[in-house]
Amino acid sequence: MLEFIRTHQRLTQFILLLFIVPSFAFVGLEGYSRMSDGDNVVAKVAGQKINQQDWDTALREQADRVRQTYGPQVDAKVFESPEFKNGVLDSLVIQKALSAEAAKRNLSVSDQMLQQAIMGIPGLTKADGKFDSERYKAFLSARGMTVEMFEASVRHDIALQQIRSAVQSSVFVPQEVANRISDIAAQERDTQQLRFDSTSYLSKVNVTDDMLTEFYNKNAALFEIPEQMSVEYVVLTGATAVAGITVSDADIKAFYEQNAQRYTTDEQRRASHILISVKKDASDADKAAAKAKAENLLAQVRKKPSDFAKLAKENSQDPGSAVKGGDLGFFGKGMMVKPFEETAFKLKKGDISDLVQSDFGFHIIMLTDAKAAGTKPLSEVKPEITLEIKRQLASKKYTEVSETFTNTVYEQADSLKPVADKLKLKIETASGLTRQVNPKMAPGAPYNNERFLKALFSDDAIKNKRNSEAVEIAPNVLIAGRVVDYKPTSKRPFEEVKAAIKERVSLDQATALAKADGEARLAKLKAGGDATGFGEVKPVSRAKGKTVHPAVLMAVLKADTTKLPAYVGVDFPLQGYGIYRISKVTVVPSDKARRQAEQQQINTMMSEQEMLAYINAVKLKAKAEILKPAKENDAPVDVKN
Repeated sequence: MLEFIRTHQRLTQFILLLFIVPSFAFVGLEGYSRMSDGDNVVAKVAGQKINQQDWDTALREQADRVRQTYGPQVDAKVFESPEFKNGVLDSLVIQKALSAEAAKRNLSVSDQMLQQAIMGIPGLTKADGKFDSERYKAFLSARGMTVEMFEASVRHDIALQQIRSAVQSSVFVPQEVANRISDIAAQERDTQQLRFDSTSYLSKVNVTDDMLTEFYNKNAALFEIPEQMSVEYVVLTGATAVAGITVSDADIKAFYEQNAQRYTTDEQRRASHILISVKKDASDADKAAAKAKAENLLAQVRKKPSDFAKLAKENSQDPGSAVKGGDLGFFGKGMMVKPFEETAFKLKKGDISDLVQSDFGFHIIMLTDAKAAGTKPLSEVKPEITLEIKRQLASKKYTEVSETFTNTVYEQADSLKPVADKLKLKIETASGLTRQVNPKMAPGAPYNNERFLKALFSDDAIKNKRNSEAVEIAPNVLIAGRVVDYKPTSKRPFEEVKAAIKERVSLDQATALAKADGEARLAKLKAGGDATGFGEVKPVSRAKGKTVHPAVLMAVLKADTTKLPAYVGVDFPLQGYGIYRISKVTVVPSDKARRQAEQQQINTMMSEQEMLAYINAVKLKAKAEILKPAKENDAPVDVKN
């Protein structure tokens, strides 16, 4: 498609991903609504405040989502940039503004929609597709949320999704417009080239020593030798700090007894059901018809219980369970709607219920299995407990050792030997370090870290020869260093670079001559001059853009072709000048499938643009105001996993 469409589509996709991506699969938006009234307010919207803590939490969560999507190779510097931080803050403002709009419009979410959304969260179902209540409990526990809190969060997200769907679905691009854009994108222009190469003009150039000196003085940055240093450093890792930790059987038993509730399973039921759905606002006639159908099915399953699965597949209007013969798997209390749950927990294995009416319709329930509440034996959970205790001990031990590391580095500020001796660490050396991370350094080198380099290049470390502070360069990895040798920024001598400067100045002069001749020839051609000297005809199009210089592609496709032949000129820095003669314009036919795909692209782009316009309007309506945006060199936020 057109460069405009591609560029704007990527922009809007990024903004929409960052701002209004559905989040209930991770943490829910409800956490953003529990705003405190502290003094450290960073934004206001719809009469509510967003404070620094809310912002920091959102930054960590967004960083986690980026890592989950793109992997650990994402540069951590991205998360410290003002652009990233302000984008996340703006997303919080948008969520608040949209929440206010949803509340104003009284958008509601049914229990069925809520259940479907939760069932669709990855990781909450078993291999056979059945809902796993234990995983659900762990999911909520990891997020510090109750069932009520989480369900409120999911309802909130679905309400916002309703807004987004309504706005984006309102966009329609006429077929004629889509076809016109596709035709433009499919244009192919027959083009000939006439080049004026810089190298052909080198013999006409006269370079003096004064010209070389002037270039040297005006372009000092080209000849700068960056400051460098050699350092010695020590690294403390979590593995080093916690080596040798063991867990006794007595510790395991004590942990088991103290946390007995964690290994207790609640009473569970397994049931199959047949659902004849009916809406809450259905007419009396529709309700009566649904009930009559359900009663007929109930009579059939009572007469022949072995046909329950067959009848469920043929008649149940619950698509999730119908294909499995109505089987809902095991569930505990609080997992089903109240009328269903109350009935299921009264039945005995093999029993079939009377009709049960809920907000979803009429249910026929067969209890297929039951599990009494119980406690897992110690032998079963011993490996899990051992790992948990090791983690706790490791965390405590690392905290203690890292504190010793940090304090010793600070107290013995003129040498790394005390901390190395105390913690049995090895002093390493590195040279050629600069202020910026060097991608050519050894992969994974601990000293090639932005925060560590910043500490090393401080005045205290360079001028006073003091140890750097202890810097965390990765989770459970600390490093401290000391400058051994420092070379300030310098400039390469003129005589050393004179030959290279002469080559560059000569090329600059030759390029200027080539451009002058090229522009003069272009003026004559546009006035109707002789068109000899051009090369062979080559088609230029967006589809074949990878084989054409970007500057040529842009110039040729932007050229006015109302009158042919048309001519355009293109500058090539340090290479010369080119004239391009366009003699023919054709539209390459495209098949129906491609046209449809292109129209979908256009519709998507326009929908996203419409959503952005709506968001801006809602923010304005909610009187959104960012009070403290992120700036360069702000204190970093801990966004580690």
